[in-house]
Amino acid sequence: MKLFFRQKICFTILALLTMNISVMAQKYKTVTEVKGLNVGTKAPMFTARDDNNVKYKLEKALKKGPVVVLFYRGQWCPVCNKYLSRLQDSLQQIYDKGATVVAISPEKSAFLKQTRVKTNASFTLLYDNNYVIGDAFDVTFKPEDKIINLYNEKLNAQFERSHSDDSVRLPVPATFIINKKGIIVWRHFNPDYRIRAGVKDIINNIPAN
Repeated sequence: MKLFFRQKICFTILALLTMNISVMAQKYKTVTEVKGLNVGTKAPMFTARDDNNVKYKLEKALKKGPVVVLFYRGQWCPVCNKYLSRLQDSLQQIYDKGATVVAISPEKSAFLKQTRVKTNASFTLLYDNNYVIGDAFDVTFKPEDKIINLYNEKLNAQFERSHSDDSVRLPVPATFIINKKGIIVWRHFNPDYRIRAGVKDIINNIPAN
């Protein structure tokens, strides 16, 4: 009888370990698995800290008008920096339509500050702590290890310092326009990080207040 119970306990432990390993292996999506929230979807009402540790609430921002929410990879990404600089150059046209802009990355405050210096961005930059916002918008994926190593070595990404944990996930650089009712009315989503939302397209798709 004792042998039977020992065997049963060992089998249960083995089954749990196997299950945990399987869950861990499937925990993070690949770049081909993330799809981004669709137009017509209610946007997640997130709260996050900016580069000055000031709390930002999407729900509060929407009371003033539509919000352009975009995700970028980090201060180490030259494509992101070039794009944010271009967006900054057209920022007044977005403001003229009654909208605001918030750019989100998985980088901590000190690294957001580097983005601001490199791009001259005057719009809100937010730290996506633990990838909560990216996960909610279904844009967060796990790159291959060789890609992570490449970014660390060639672009000085410093993932071990800049991110909230060592899982090293990144967002697809997606853009969502959210109306005052909290509904996504337009989006740009492309897994190819080199292809970004056209600034003119963003401006043309901002809904009237």
